[in-house]
Amino acid sequence: MHQVVLFLSETLFSLLLYVFLLRLMLQWARANFRNPVADAILRMTNWLIMPLRRALPPIGRLDTASVVAVFAVSLVKTAALSVILAGALPDALPWMWAAAIELLRSALWLYFWAIFIYALASMIAPGVRSPFQDLLESLCEPVLERIRSAVPAIAGLDLSPMWAGIIIQVLLILIR
Repeated sequence: MHQVVLFLSETLFSLLLYVFLLRLMLQWARANFRNPVADAILRMTNWLIMPLRRALPPIGRLDTASVVAVFAVSLVKTAALSVILAGALPDALPWMWAAAIELLRSALWLYFWAIFIYALASMIAPGVRSPFQDLLESLCEPVLERIRSAVPAIAGLDLSPMWAGIIIQVLLILIR
């Protein structure tokens, strides 16, 4: 029973963290929030971000409410898993450090899977556009463009998604 509670808690908190991370990343990528998928992400996260916005004004292009919300969700996830596994909350500094590491790992995994799905969709259905593909394009292209400028296409084949995946996996290994 303990394993079931752990699995469900980790899964639900991870999904919640990914939704908040996705909102933050889409804001940074300046995605079109008229997109139905982006609009759904906004609606799913407004319950926490809108109250925070009243207290935390943005700093330039940085939406501080979204950043605080993402870190708060990471803190809650880390605390909940610590309580399930160890039966107690961790000390403050290790707790914040673990939440920051979890946040970084989650962001890297989110980018890995977004780039993977984006590349796969471009191979399976080239030229076909959907709201989901538009969203993935706005999220992945800023990263892939930087890689394309360093690694040109070989025989017309764009290898930037592969190199992005390799770089992300190396970063995940270094974080571990």
